[in-house]
Amino acid sequence: MDETAVYICDSCGEEIEVSLDTSAGNQQEYVEDCPVCCVPNVLRVTWDEDGRAWVESTRE
Repeated sequence: MDETAVYICDSCGEEIEVSLDTSAGNQQEYVEDCPVCCVPNVLRVTWDEDGRAWVESTRE
């Protein structure tokens, strides 16, 4: 399984790499502040059957 993934900040458009908690299940949702613009993003993480992570972000 992937232990890091990349998302695009919904506010500033920067590409952000995040560490993932592989022990928290195949579908996760949490809030993380963008390290560039400090706007909170809701991250939705899903793993596929091959162990690849997909991260979707929206502004909180």
